Amino acid sequence: MPSQKKISRIVLTPGEPSGIGPDLCLQFLQKQHDCQIVIIADPELLESRAKLLNLPIKVIEFRPDEAPKIQEKGFCCVLPVKMQTMSEVGKLNPLNSRYVLKTITRATKGCIQGIFDAMVTGPVHKAIINNAGFKFSGHTEFIADLTGGYPVMMLATPGLRVALVTTHLPLAKVSQAITQNSLRRVIQILDQGLQNQFNIKKPRILVCGLNPHAGENGHLGTEEAEIIEPALKMLRKSGLDLQGPLPADTAFTPKNLQSTDAVLAMYHDQGLPVLKYAGFGQAANITLGLPIIRTSVDHGTALELAGTGKADVGSLEYAIKTAQEMVCKGTAG
Repeated sequence: MPSQKKISRIVLTPGEPSGIGPDLCLQFLQKQHDCQIVIIADPELLESRAKLLNLPIKVIEFRPDEAPKIQEKGFCCVLPVKMQTMSEVGKLNPLNSRYVLKTITRATKGCIQGIFDAMVTGPVHKAIINNAGFKFSGHTEFIADLTGGYPVMMLATPGLRVALVTTHLPLAKVSQAITQNSLRRVIQILDQGLQNQFNIKKPRILVCGLNPHAGENGHLGTEEAEIIEPALKMLRKSGLDLQGPLPADTAFTPKNLQSTDAVLAMYHDQGLPVLKYAGFGQAANITLGLPIIRTSVDHGTALELAGTGKADVGSLEYAIKTAQEMVCKGTAG
């Protein structure tokens, strides 16, 4: 008799309570899915938003001692965390920043403890969290502080993966943050992540240069010659399949992407505009280099859409699907 397929247990954090995160969770639950979804949130928030959106939902409390069950249509399995104050749709309140961080912390620790197979995060508002007095540069860095590891941010959409050497840094600080050691470490984690989590035996990685025309032989910058090329040369000796550094303005041409498993961009806005143009609303943010599996949506809080029923659930669906595939194909790290 064939063995029964394991049901993945995915924990989901809605993110900023006044944004579209709660809407997306409720919309996602309107269909049956072949995994168990556990939402860490205030049940009152979900019930009030469901009423506003006119979405039928039955809230049940999560019981970790029970075996995972497939997600039934209209059921909302919740691990309760209370908000500091009831959220108002579309209006940020710094009093709820602690609540947002608590939901992320509970989800992360649950993954570390093996209660959940993976976590998927909804959009947060970085500015309001910082305005509330918490130092927060993003999910990627916050979760890494809780789990250890060396986080590498990668976004994926069908047909394209883009990873980053630096993430949420001002442009003026990018160059000094890229060293031979940091670049080698990011590439090694990317290579291992593609193997372990996406079952790609020999990943082919295309590496962008930092400067226009990849430095133009030193006339437009020396980082390629002094940092990037020596790092790639050393990694090629250990067997990695690396192309570049290539000028970023030609790296994303169909010819170069044809046999590439991932593109490595030097900074946030070098690579992500291309990926979001190619697949916005159907892309997932993936954190490699951690001892847990974590994916996220590719968009922000969209305060103006909260409570209107007009939010597109596509990115959340893709993030959950990606997390499921990563659970099935390999291990974290």
